Amino acid sequence: MKVSYFPGCTLRTKAKQLDFYARKCAEILGVELCEIENWQCCGGVFVSAKDEIASKLSSVRALAAARDAEQPLVTVCSACHNVIKQTNYAMQNDADFAAKVNRYMAQDPNPTAPYAGETQVYHYLELLRDVVGFDKIKEAVVKPLTGKKIAAYYGCLLLRPGKVMQFDDVENPQIMEDLIRALGAEPVIYARRNECCGGYVALEDPASAKKKSNAVSENAASQGAELMVTACPLCKYNLVKNGSPVPVVYFTELLAEALGVKEDTYAE
Repeated sequence: MKVSYFPGCTLRTKAKQLDFYARKCAEILGVELCEIENWQCCGGVFVSAKDEIASKLSSVRALAAARDAEQPLVTVCSACHNVIKQTNYAMQNDADFAAKVNRYMAQDPNPTAPYAGETQVYHYLELLRDVVGFDKIKEAVVKPLTGKKIAAYYGCLLLRPGKVMQFDDVENPQIMEDLIRALGAEPVIYARRNECCGGYVALEDPASAKKKSNAVSENAASQGAELMVTACPLCKYNLVKNGSPVPVVYFTELLAEALGVKEDTYAE
């Protein structure tokens, strides 16, 4: 299966492991990640002001490129996924916004056909659940993570706003726990797994960010977690920076370990 792939900026810098192992595991699972040509930053955050168009154009261009390739669009970074998914939803449901965007797009040197939200957007985790299937992943495991107690950390961006993201149950998500089980490990359920880590206030209020991130990681540790997994580079940075009592890794690293590709050469 071929899918259009939007890696995003952070996966080229501070989150190279997230991208590297996503690609390696996709190969094993029969998915070809076709990186979109000339992609640009997703915008980093979805600005809710309806007259703010420019920061969303790169997401629309990526969506249109996937449509024209007749492929779904896959992201791995939680922030990129949130921006692209919300942008796609706006293009589907806000005619005024879509008209303004397409007028901007018509001025591109080689404009595409007007975009109206036709592309199916998947987070990589959704691709694993809904397209590949956890049963197939379980069959592909060569090094089961038996005995490991692992806490999934969702944070904000994968789940909210729930009406738009439609990723999982906002209050009681299960997708990462189901992946952990498929890899042979034991998921640790803890109260703060879908609460904010404070990452977006880390610069203006580092004390508040530290308090929030410590509350998350300490809660996971108190329930017996030996490891935390996340899909968000900002969450990982904030948890590690503020002294998580348990190691924090990307879910793709966990997947790669179970599929036997973690030993493949990875260069920083």
